[in-house]
Amino acid sequence: MVEKTFPPLPESLTDFNDLAAVDGLEAVRELVEQAVPATPAPPPPEWPDPILPGMRRVPDIPATVLPDWLAAMAHAVAESTQTPPALSVMSSLAVLATVLQRRFEVAPYGDSYTEPLALWTLSATPSGTRKSAVLNAMLGPLVHWEKLMRDRMRREIVRVNAVRAVAEKRIERLKQDAAKAKDSTERESLTAEIEREQNDMPDELRAPRLFTGDTTAERLQALLVEHGERMAVHSDEAGIFLIMAGIYNGGAANLDVFLQGHAGTTMRVDRAGRSAHIDQPALSFGLLLQPGVMAEVASSRRFRDSGLLARFLYAIPVSNVGTRDVRKRAPIPDGVRDEYEHRLHQLLKGVPAPIAAPKTLTLCEAAREIWLDMAEAIEREQGEGGRYESISDWTSKLPGAVARIAALLQLATTGLESTEVGFECMDNAVTLARLLIPHAQAAFGMLGTDAIDVDAAAIVRWVRLHGLVEFTKREAQRAQEGRFRSVDRLQKALDRLEHQDVVRSFKRHNKGAPPSTCYQVNPKALST
Repeated sequence: MVEKTFPPLPESLTDFNDLAAVDGLEAVRELVEQAVPATPAPPPPEWPDPILPGMRRVPDIPATVLPDWLAAMAHAVAESTQTPPALSVMSSLAVLATVLQRRFEVAPYGDSYTEPLALWTLSATPSGTRKSAVLNAMLGPLVHWEKLMRDRMRREIVRVNAVRAVAEKRIERLKQDAAKAKDSTERESLTAEIEREQNDMPDELRAPRLFTGDTTAERLQALLVEHGERMAVHSDEAGIFLIMAGIYNGGAANLDVFLQGHAGTTMRVDRAGRSAHIDQPALSFGLLLQPGVMAEVASSRRFRDSGLLARFLYAIPVSNVGTRDVRKRAPIPDGVRDEYEHRLHQLLKGVPAPIAAPKTLTLCEAAREIWLDMAEAIEREQGEGGRYESISDWTSKLPGAVARIAALLQLATTGLESTEVGFECMDNAVTLARLLIPHAQAAFGMLGTDAIDVDAAAIVRWVRLHGLVEFTKREAQRAQEGRFRSVDRLQKALDRLEHQDVVRSFKRHNKGAPPSTCYQVNPKALST
């Protein structure tokens, strides 16, 4: 330090004491005056705005990931309602799944591994952000299609119902006659007549339904049976989550129909008075909820452990309430709305139809390669200490969801005759998936089901309670021994806080002892 700051001493001297003894104090003073001024320490970097636990910066989800006609509608709805495009984009994907599920599937490797095209989307935005207007605009063509089919089939439904009613009455009377028959010949004749009546009775005829807004698990099973093994739930209310939480079943609702409907798993229900045999169910969700409501009803540990929450694709856009232009009016252009309805009705061509095996789309080589690249990148970050460790249940399902989205985009682009997913649609699906990851992290943080986020929030509460500007790792662990019995768990929470600019780590040197790991607190985290 002496050599770097002061001019060199004569060779025979080792320090200022030697210099004073040989040349006097004046020589020392002269040397000190020639000292190089110390370089001032650089100012500490300015603190960015912290992202507190439960809060995350999320990217916009632009409509450009959709096919042109769908993007035009999603963009027009967002402009008209002055809502984040994420709401209309996610709703449009759920609508596509509603239209195409069960009739198509995708085989990413071109072998027996297939993904159904059911899709679950959940967008959360506060009250007063015009969720209902978005939902109504996107569902409009489906409501119209159901009405058209209902009107078109009304007379035939009445006729079939009349034939069935007469047949049922006749069968009932034949049964009574058979029971009273005096000899076996007469009884056998009546029994054969009953059998003939039953075989000749037409199947029950119903107007097709594409979606519902509120249903129980039991009624949903029936809807799947009645409507070609396919059904969707579109709603801007949280009632379906209350049902899944068991509001009508003492807190023990049956989740199987929901889980199997997403996976396309064979469903067999044989209970007293109720049966349902469904080979390949397809169930889609398009939900728009308030964040607080979502956090309250969906934060059940059972929802997380069963994989229910991992099946949803989340959008948690930043609310634009307070920045909307109240003087602006931007109606959806008639041409855009008409094209949207026409394309959806074209995709519904052939519905209803007898239940048949779904048509399978494969991936072209280029599409498969970028899909595999995406899947591999996710896999590398899911393990211990990886960026996605805390939501690995969700990211594990993401490659499958991307394959489903890509197939939906391809069918929306090239129509029902599509047989292969091309590069462009897969590229858009992968782009969308990358945007959705931060939204999922925000959603799981909001639900309190991200364990690391919950631990990080506990540290922030402790820091705020004591007004700490810095602390050591040891102090943090001692203060919350009940929570942090392992250093690893504490370290993950501290790493999350540092990654989100809430704290900064540094080493404090201790005389005669190993350095301590300390954390400086972002002042903005104390005042936010």
